[in-house]
Amino acid sequence: MFEFKIKKRDKSSLARTGVFTTPHGKVQTPIFMPVGTKATVKTLAPEELKAINAEIILSNTYHLHLRPGEKLVKKMGGLHKFMNWDRPILTDSGGFQVFSLGETGHVKVTDKGAEFKSHLDGTKHMITPEKAMQIQHDLGADIIMAFDECIEGKSTKEQFAKAMKRTHEWLIRCKKEHGKNKTQALFGIVQGGTHKSLREESAKFIASMDLPGNAIGGLAVGESKTEMYKALDAAIPHLPENKPRYLMGIGTPTDLIKAVSKGIDMFDCVLPTRLGRHGAFWTNTGLQHIKNKKYRTDKNPLQKKCECYACQNYTTAYIHHLMRENEIFGHRLMTIHNIHFLIKLMHEIRQNIEKGTFTSFKKRFLSKWKTKM
Repeated sequence: MFEFKIKKRDKSSLARTGVFTTPHGKVQTPIFMPVGTKATVKTLAPEELKAINAEIILSNTYHLHLRPGEKLVKKMGGLHKFMNWDRPILTDSGGFQVFSLGETGHVKVTDKGAEFKSHLDGTKHMITPEKAMQIQHDLGADIIMAFDECIEGKSTKEQFAKAMKRTHEWLIRCKKEHGKNKTQALFGIVQGGTHKSLREESAKFIASMDLPGNAIGGLAVGESKTEMYKALDAAIPHLPENKPRYLMGIGTPTDLIKAVSKGIDMFDCVLPTRLGRHGAFWTNTGLQHIKNKKYRTDKNPLQKKCECYACQNYTTAYIHHLMRENEIFGHRLMTIHNIHFLIKLMHEIRQNIEKGTFTSFKKRFLSKWKTKM
């Protein structure tokens, strides 16, 4: 049911292209997954995502569990039918959201699981590894994530070690609860903060569980880029090459290119949608801001030669006007452009790996990039 085949390896880095087969289709890697947290990518229809060539999207267990509830989603035929998306879906277990959105002072973590108060209405909930699996079984995504403990980036090494070990213990329970389910691929998550020894230990343990794929979590949460890449360098050598590697929550163009060169195959991030709604968009030279006065009379598209719907049909001046007036159509156009930009970038990365020109492509792209994001 799930199979990962490596197609081409880059000779000058750890970058590779591959194909991951799921019940709802094949995913070409390296891949960027747009985030549809609550069973929708904000402002966009599934048909628009397909037009952008999105092959897989992500939804979130925490949010869907709270509302509308996994039982309702199951009754409606599962997440694919519920949201009218017939391509692969990945659901995050909700571990990060429990700790980041749970009402301040009301998240209680024990070996059993995490007790928290809903950020929506203050009601009390408990998610255990078993519960996280049960929710995701009902949602019916193709790829599901193990429940992990996420802690503050400024925690001590001892605190990270404790959370890492609990994450490992929870993975054992997740795998047991998942059982012989052959229609959903369970991924474990490497934790350990920015500590090299912990990341190595965690990666070795996650790899030993022999799951269909492996994820690296707990990064892009406030640490420096240097620390993030050191943590990646510590983990990647201990994750099997014959399985997809998923770096969670990473989505800037420069990070995508650099992480691919280190051997990462899958990415997700809310940045393209969030930035778009706040008036920021990507071009080949960096991050731009649509509300800048210089765009008021700009007759060009957001980016010349861009094939997205926004750039093919509207001027930057028009989108500038929409965003200044806070019109939803402006948010839609900005979101379409940003997601298209990342998906096109991943396509170009795959092409260059296949042709053996990835290193020169990476160098050329980064040399033009002017923003630090």
